[in-house]
Amino acid sequence: MDRIETQASGGCQCGAVRYQVTAVLDTSHICHCRMCQKAAGNFFAALIGVPRDAFRWTRGTPGIFKSSDPVERGFCPTCGTPLTYDYLTSKHLNITTGSLDDPAQFPPKMQFGIEGQMPWFDTLSTVQREGTTEETMAGPAATIKASNHQHPDHDTESWPL
Repeated sequence: MDRIETQASGGCQCGAVRYQVTAVLDTSHICHCRMCQKAAGNFFAALIGVPRDAFRWTRGTPGIFKSSDPVERGFCPTCGTPLTYDYLTSKHLNITTGSLDDPAQFPPKMQFGIEGQMPWFDTLSTVQREGTTEETMAGPAATIKASNHQHPDHDTESWPL
């Protein structure tokens, strides 16, 4: 695993828990296993490894769920956003790629847990695309935008603003 020096930040949807990283590992991946599906509430979990010495919490403290004896999963105790997968004896922890402020910076390079992969996963690129949220849900999208409580995709001095 190669260490890649970088500057990145991220956190939960409500902004109560934030973090910064100064390096990542070249392990950006998605995991299809059933445990990750349940933890993410989705078809897979997207994760990237971070050396422990390159990670720090900058706001709040995550809640912890011990999903197995060797693993703790961190999440925001206020809004529930999944944040970390921590195999406790490892020299690194994994953060959820979607909780990064710029997740597009870290595209997945591999897939794990394929025994739990949805049988239609490989056909996603063929599923009909309907357009942007603003195009397909113009009324609701405007109402949501006007009352948005989601933390912005960057660090702030305080939250809520």
